Amino acid sequence: MNIEFMKMAVDYGILVLLLLMGFIALFIYIERLLFYKNLDVNNYDKKQLLEIELTNNTSIVASIASNSVYIGLLGTVLGILITFYSMGETGQIDVKIIMTSLAFALKATALGLVVAIPSMMFYNHLARIIEVKISLFEAK
Repeated sequence: MNIEFMKMAVDYGILVLLLLMGFIALFIYIERLLFYKNLDVNNYDKKQLLEIELTNNTSIVASIASNSVYIGLLGTVLGILITFYSMGETGQIDVKIIMTSLAFALKATALGLVVAIPSMMFYNHLARIIEVKISLFEAK
């Protein structure tokens, strides 16, 4: 298999996946904020039904926050593997090529963190709103 094809597949596959995950987390966050803004806790008779409505899709945001780092790390590990493999195949040890390849491999981890940090902030913000809405329900 062509090493350049593998490099492109890993690079773009991981990066596209992480960007997609970031978009999904942002979409769910905005959707939940709009839902909470229009939610009236007085329309619910049972706390369990309210909790089901409040927590809908929030676990997806938490999963994205926790797993995007690992996906980014996977991209970095695969990028480093490809770098070492191509060095072994060609027998060339050019510091410039090695450092450039390793720097590009690390971009996957960076993007994983760029997705994970805001996603965790989104989830924590949603969790706080859920707590407040449940407290308002209990106080009525």
